[in-house]
Amino acid sequence: MPAGAAPAEANTPGQGTCRTWEDPEFSGWTSYEELGPKLQSIAATSKGRVEVEVAGQSALGRNLYTARVGTGERVLFVQSAIHGNERTGTEALLNILKDLGSSSDPETLRALEEVTLVTMPMANPDGGELNRRTNVMSWDETEALHPQLEGAPPAWYHRPSNGGINLPGFDLNRDFNPDLDYVPQPGDLPGLQENAGFFLAPESQTIRDLYVDLREEFGEVDAVVDLHHMGPCDAQTGGEQDGKHISVALDYPPLGVNDGAAYQDDWPLLDQDKSRRYALAVADGIKERYGQQSPLAAVGRYFHPEDREYAGQGRSAFALNGSATVLFEVRGQSNTFGQKMKGMLVQTVQTGLESLIDSMATGEVDTLDGDDFFEYPDYGWAVSND
Repeated sequence: MPAGAAPAEANTPGQGTCRTWEDPEFSGWTSYEELGPKLQSIAATSKGRVEVEVAGQSALGRNLYTARVGTGERVLFVQSAIHGNERTGTEALLNILKDLGSSSDPETLRALEEVTLVTMPMANPDGGELNRRTNVMSWDETEALHPQLEGAPPAWYHRPSNGGINLPGFDLNRDFNPDLDYVPQPGDLPGLQENAGFFLAPESQTIRDLYVDLREEFGEVDAVVDLHHMGPCDAQTGGEQDGKHISVALDYPPLGVNDGAAYQDDWPLLDQDKSRRYALAVADGIKERYGQQSPLAAVGRYFHPEDREYAGQGRSAFALNGSATVLFEVRGQSNTFGQKMKGMLVQTVQTGLESLIDSMATGEVDTLDGDDFFEYPDYGWAVSND
């Protein structure tokens, strides 16, 4: 969940009144140890459709897996769990890869012909194994990886160990820079929240390198989707589900006032309307699938005041390089889900991504009006019971 979003249940009045679990002990998420075998099984069953590779290693040496399916000219890059305790996207991507790898219905065949889907289902396996937001990397280890930074202050988004109570690490979703060739410089540190990040962690470097490779292969990356979670008690304000807890909030890049106008001269490929069109394709697809009244269709716009600015998020950096980027924020955190809620929200994410793939395959996403995205309600803080 990007900083500045609505507060989480643990530190907000009314906590416990809108919890998302039936059984708080339920786990059931795909672990790092399970991810590789699951991906290899999907690849084997697909008979060549799905290709699995290791794109890099985490700070602690765990593999960063990618899976690719489809042969189309339009490229969709989706990464999940860059915050280690935000896991619904991993499960949704595994389901989508399985379906695209084995189904032969007309819609699937069209998607495979028109779209190339590239996924990183678990971008922060070190954080995932500890069920925490950040990766695991000390500042000393950062200096060892980047010797030119010796003696420089830590980046603002590096979290220290707090006297040994917690392991140190980076909020990886602040470690991106639109200059994809950027090399960390001591004079740029510690930086500011609204500014670009520094590509300090191996996980963010791997995501960057994958994006660059795709752009070199295809000429452009049409869209990048970033899958996250937010607080459990956010509700829609307005629309047919006014006051109902939101299932997923969607967003376009947070690049400051006037829709990122200050970036346009240096980054002329920025197209905020394109990002809103892609977000709209997701929202419309979920609504069409589940109808207006289903809790799975409680879709809204994410917290995005005019001055919200996070150039160091991956979605912002890639948008400045010409890609449409869409943020998913699913209700609740992984350790607050019971089995029923987990299944519902994974299904919503899966439907949203499948809707986007289909819209890209048919070309419908190109005909949408990005301004229609603003017809979806935003959300507020809810204290009512489920």
